[in-house]
Amino acid sequence: MEENKKEQKVGNDQVNNPLHGIKLADILDHLVAEYGWFDLGKRINIKCFNNDPSIKSSLKFLRKTPWAREKVENLYLYSKKNK
Repeated sequence: MEENKKEQKVGNDQVNNPLHGIKLADILDHLVAEYGWFDLGKRINIKCFNNDPSIKSSLKFLRKTPWAREKVENLYLYSKKNK
């Protein structure tokens, strides 16, 4: 019974999460299409966007670096909101 309540809570929390169900790779693809690597690197100054950028290297870095991932997700939400 306790486990079922935890599952319901997690499910309910995700209803309000605008990023629920969106893969990090899809977010990155959108941002690269929207801004390009150069402008993306200017907006979020991280090495994987500025030095020989690629989706693969960026995903690897973002999956290990919560503060950078948060910036990428926030820019994604901003870009979707302002379209």
